[in-house]
Amino acid sequence: MPKVGFVSLGCPKALVDSERILSGLRAEGYEIAPTYGEADVVVVNTCGFIDAAVDESLDAIGEALAENGRVIVTGCLGARPERILERHPRVLGITGPHAYEDVMSAVHRHVPPRSDPFEALVPPQGIRLTPRHYAYLKIAEGCNNRCSFCIIPSLRGRLVSRPIDEVLREAERLVAAGVKELLVISQDTSAYGADVRYAAREWRGQAVATRFIELARALGSLGSSFSSAGLPGQRGGAAGAPTRPWVRLHYVYPYPHVDEVIELMAERRVLPYLDIPFQHGSAAVLKRMRRPAHAEDTLARLGAWRSHCPDLVIRSTFIVGFPGETEAEFNELLAWLEEAQLDRVGCFKYSPVEGAKANDLPNPVPAEVQEERYARFMECAQGISARKLAQRVGRTLTVLVDSIDPDGTAVARSEADAPEIDGVVRIRGGARLKSGEFAQVEITGSGAYDLEARLTPSRQ
Repeated sequence: MPKVGFVSLGCPKALVDSERILSGLRAEGYEIAPTYGEADVVVVNTCGFIDAAVDESLDAIGEALAENGRVIVTGCLGARPERILERHPRVLGITGPHAYEDVMSAVHRHVPPRSDPFEALVPPQGIRLTPRHYAYLKIAEGCNNRCSFCIIPSLRGRLVSRPIDEVLREAERLVAAGVKELLVISQDTSAYGADVRYAAREWRGQAVATRFIELARALGSLGSSFSSAGLPGQRGGAAGAPTRPWVRLHYVYPYPHVDEVIELMAERRVLPYLDIPFQHGSAAVLKRMRRPAHAEDTLARLGAWRSHCPDLVIRSTFIVGFPGETEAEFNELLAWLEEAQLDRVGCFKYSPVEGAKANDLPNPVPAEVQEERYARFMECAQGISARKLAQRVGRTLTVLVDSIDPDGTAVARSEADAPEIDGVVRIRGGARLKSGEFAQVEITGSGAYDLEARLTPSRQ
């Protein structure tokens, strides 16, 4: 059977693109090669968002060419083929982001399929690159915002929402296959459906609008194929595990209608977790960034959300050293962060991106000033995180086990922790637990980003 090697770079949205391409290849009888040497052709799914990602993608293409020699390039960097061809003119083909059919056609041209219906079986949930117990659920492509530091709209186009019935059927297939956590992603999750005027589609015999809150409500109604028990705080079985999959919302812009989802979080229909890319705390900087919803009173809204849902966890990302950022504006950001008391925070030093409007702004911030501000920001964020995690010591939490270390420590995540970007809960004496299993633990210690725990007596 023909074999295809695959290299997937970039964000979770690109990972979902890779999963879709791999599912299509397997459905046509291609095998996925584990090494360059075993592959008849290699597909490299690239990232082109920032210069460091472009360099990583170009290096990956070069490695694939050196090790195999037959390389097809796709993904965000593929939207700028001249950058690729300038360095790697020997690639077999280049396609842009989410160009699934074009990638398949390129593979067909260079390695024709030899399909056998008995060997080309693909599970209903498709091929996934994540562990079996969690999956990314991409609900839209593209973005209508025009942030001055970002080139995503030029790479991936304007917002194109997937039909809500299609999204929900995919979610059902994933849950039926044993997925216990659905991570909802897009470029702008809270804008979902705006491009189709929130058109209704039929799902489970009812009309459901293609809208952010309706999607969250429907995902929160999904039952599960795992039956061991009740919601956190409710008893439904020995392990105290949820009766429905965790639903985690990422890339949510703070538009006014986001307030509606807090009720679902308070009821644990979806996880009390919001990933909101605030990017800065100074109104002047946000205006230069052209950020949507920057005029909203986010601090007041955060207070109202937490009042209604005390366990709500907020994750965000920020940029320091944006062109023209003054010391006073940076201090505004620190003051905003202290008042906001965000649970999970990431930070990037601004770097120019080819084609971004921000490149034309005056007064770039020197690299040494960026570095100093980054260190001060992270020191502030780390202190907030440490204090908030210390408040969890002594509590009993439901966690989802990701892996077991050789020493018998189970590595898990709580409702507050998205995979790969947030902290973990380390469970001593958790050797009997299994990856993908829910467990109840008592928190015994905390650090700057992670928690320590032990199993509750019923599981010891």
